[in-house]
Amino acid sequence: MVYLLTLLAVIGCMALLDWRHRLFLWARPGAALVVLAVGMAYFLAWDVWGIAEGVFLHRDSPYMTGIMLAPQLPLEEGFFLLFLSQITMVLFTGAVRILEHRAGQRAGVRPGRSAARAGGTTAAGGTR
Repeated sequence: MVYLLTLLAVIGCMALLDWRHRLFLWARPGAALVVLAVGMAYFLAWDVWGIAEGVFLHRDSPYMTGIMLAPQLPLEEGFFLLFLSQITMVLFTGAVRILEHRAGQRAGVRPGRSAARAGGTTAAGGTR
């Protein structure tokens, strides 16, 4: 149970960071939910493959709930995959934000405005 509570805590902390800076889920909720679902599906398929190949094995632990989603697939794994997908996208969007900020500083854009908002290019290279 400790592991599940820890995962829920770090998911919550990442959500607060995301909310504060409007990086991922709070920037574009619909697209973010699709990305999270696709990421979780990909990693879940990877886990199922690893379990079928005998690479991933579950061992009993006093820190886990003992609830299994499937053989060798504990409940906590689903929350870990959510966190993995979430942190990846928050880090990615945060890095893009930092790079845009630095590009704006080099271009002489006044503080508080990204280069994209000032008529520059987006992270993908297009114009707005």
